[in-house]
Amino acid sequence: MPAPWAGSSGALTAAEVVEALHARELPADVLPMFRGARPSAVLVVLRDGPHGAEVLLTRRSMNLRNHKGEISFPGGRLDEGETYEDAALREAEEEVALPPSSVDVVGRLLPLSTVVSLSYIVPVVARLASQLPLAPASIEVSRVLWVPLHDLVRTDTYRGERWGAPPGERVLHFFELDDETVWGATARMLHQLLRVAHRIAGPEPEAI
Repeated sequence: MPAPWAGSSGALTAAEVVEALHARELPADVLPMFRGARPSAVLVVLRDGPHGAEVLLTRRSMNLRNHKGEISFPGGRLDEGETYEDAALREAEEEVALPPSSVDVVGRLLPLSTVVSLSYIVPVVARLASQLPLAPASIEVSRVLWVPLHDLVRTDTYRGERWGAPPGERVLHFFELDDETVWGATARMLHQLLRVAHRIAGPEPEAI
């Protein structure tokens, strides 16, 4: 399945991605797709690197019970009384020692619901102005990666696969990096981020 951004160089700055985020129209309220979904948040951090905008990803530890070894955004469940932004910033500080004061929260992507983990995930987008060094700060994280959007839109990086049968058929997204594979909810959020960055219309499905 071809990528919707096929032909793009991916050479966007973080400011251009933020501008595209602010320019699109979102539904006023996107609710969980099933009862009992637990509210969660992830932090989608952007910064400028040598090849344009980069996004922060982590690899989960192999010692975890769920999603071990998978590539993800910093994030987790909301604590009582927290906003989605509060939770995303707290989790990023706990997982990779990112000080909340070092980033500017610039918006959100569309939320998605995950059937396996019974989660309702809100991706909070933030911009990091400096080249602040980050490293795993929790036993949950084994690696920190800064991935250029330029690499994500390479012709040999993305593929989409149709899984299931109608009417439950759905598209799963995969990003094959040089030494990691991104899939699942994180790949769906990256797919949405790239669509927004390249101003490609059309909502993303909310469940996975």
